[in-house]
Amino acid sequence: MAEAIVMPKLGMVMEEGTILRWTKQKGELVNKGEVIAEIETEKLNYELEAVTSGIFHPIVEEGASVLVNAIAGYLLQEGESPPKIEEETKKNPVIDQTQPSMKRQRSKEATKSTTGVVKSTPGARKLAAKMGVDLGDLVATGPGGRIVEEDVRTHVESKDVVATSEVSKALGTLEIKDSKAITGMRKSIADHMKSSLTNAAQLSFSLEVDVTDAQKARRDYSGEKSVNISLTSLIIKACTKAIEQYPDINTIIDQGGIHYFNQVNVGLAVALKEGLIVPVIRDADKKSVEIISKESQELSDNGRKGQLEPDDLTNGTFTVSSLGMVDSFTPILNSGQSAILGVGRTQSKPVVVGNEIVIREMIVLSLTVDHQVIDGAIAAGFFRRVQRHLEKPSALFGK
Repeated sequence: MAEAIVMPKLGMVMEEGTILRWTKQKGELVNKGEVIAEIETEKLNYELEAVTSGIFHPIVEEGASVLVNAIAGYLLQEGESPPKIEEETKKNPVIDQTQPSMKRQRSKEATKSTTGVVKSTPGARKLAAKMGVDLGDLVATGPGGRIVEEDVRTHVESKDVVATSEVSKALGTLEIKDSKAITGMRKSIADHMKSSLTNAAQLSFSLEVDVTDAQKARRDYSGEKSVNISLTSLIIKACTKAIEQYPDINTIIDQGGIHYFNQVNVGLAVALKEGLIVPVIRDADKKSVEIISKESQELSDNGRKGQLEPDDLTNGTFTVSSLGMVDSFTPILNSGQSAILGVGRTQSKPVVVGNEIVIREMIVLSLTVDHQVIDGAIAAGFFRRVQRHLEKPSALFGK
């Protein structure tokens, strides 16, 4: 019996993926466990393995975008013919969105149920409510005439195009050297940042911290244990300890509620040529600074090589973004999270200690919070606790 090759769901918000490359030729025998495709999503690349053995029969071309759980091809048994697309479409309406042309059939208007309610997915209703969009104004492309999340985004983006035309007018006779579409990871970043700024009341604080003793402690520990402890790892550990006293920092706001968690999963922003990804150190509050440092390095390296797994990018509850080339910056919240810490570069500078001017290593930390959840007093208290841990770092080297 023909085994369908479907687009896997590789993240909580993933809706579709792109077949970058088929690794097998049509008609070629594939063994179970062999890689049959390279898939690109907004966040990572993924090697899709065959779940069974069979003769490879693709139904979409390389470069096609395929909806999650939609069929991209088949693994056939010897002498078996592939299912007819028309018959398969009747059983699985989503298949008609995975033809090689990848053009989705749009209905003229959203389909309404017998009660007059516009048919839509829960995700589409939630997104429409956030964006202030009337579902009745949208064009449905989902199975059975339902509104899906992409329909909401398309509608919002069409409004943005109108606004952008005003920018085009302002350009006047300027000669444009080059233009490129906002796609892939860049589009994902743009959408998430816009959503974050739209849905959160962002308030930022900054604090200069003396990390002279923290730098010495990590260097001494690294030498004694023959490991590499980074300053960012010490800062992450300091944040997890401060969250013990200020749990509001480690929350996510969603559907009108504030969610608290038993674990502190710290996202670590990693810059790539294409943009930014945020792999997650899970249960960072339960890990030693040595393990945090090791995992941070591994996640960063894998991110730059494009070798992160889908689980590496999900379930973050708090984020640290280190940008060592500038003195300070104002980070933007990771969508849904209530706080993010920005880390600038360290600098040796004269400061007053007691009644003397001495040279110390200083760093500027910037904290952005969602004021819907976190008031200034809580943010300041958390910040001061982080500062104390970094200025007296001995406690950071325990579990």
